[in-house]
Amino acid sequence: MQIAILAGGLGTRLGALTKDCPKSMVEVQGRPFLAWQLDLLRRHGVTDVVLCVGHFADAIERHFGDGSAFGVRLRYSDEGNRRLGTAGALKWAEPLLGEAFFVVFGDSYLLFDYRAIMEHFLARDALALMVVHRNENRWDRSDVAVEGDRVTAYAATPAPGMTYINAGLSVLRRAGLAALAPGRPAALQDFYGRLIPERQLLAYETRQRFYEVGSPAGLEEFRRLAAEGGLPR
Repeated sequence: MQIAILAGGLGTRLGALTKDCPKSMVEVQGRPFLAWQLDLLRRHGVTDVVLCVGHFADAIERHFGDGSAFGVRLRYSDEGNRRLGTAGALKWAEPLLGEAFFVVFGDSYLLFDYRAIMEHFLARDALALMVVHRNENRWDRSDVAVEGDRVTAYAATPAPGMTYINAGLSVLRRAGLAALAPGRPAALQDFYGRLIPERQLLAYETRQRFYEVGSPAGLEEFRRLAAEGGLPR
């Protein structure tokens, strides 16, 4: 299975930690966070990795190379200083992408059943799938509405009926990228917004906890769990 990791962001929420290195290279127990992420993906059968990079891309490539030392095939799509946004980065990486692939952010550690999610997606007629968690504004502001197996709304501004949150993992068909212009900035939120009226965005509910290191609090929790040996696998 293939995944595109969006790792080109500036990581500004982490302050001085990302002044001289990308977020993916922030250390956890003496290892870059990306190493933990790749280990998790490999254990779940996701071994074809396209890394969408930009900010401090050279540092990542020098450390991880072709991925063989980490048990994966790793290729790079470098947008340089173009700042293409999340969907624009995927369009830039299109020549490296297969017919269907996962999308995850470079600061996410997601304990999901990747194979089951991919099988669910391939058995249905849709251009994309979003993994969602029933949130009901408990942990963060709910931003997704779901009816049946489809996402019916996704927006930063809360609205009635939004009881789910985007859990950070998606599946896309490469054909869906045809609507994007190469080299033009584009956001995944807008991309999904165009799919929703066409009922082309599936919802896949998970009850699994997900972790992130993009915020100081998230990084502190992840480091604590890793140090205690309590990090779920």
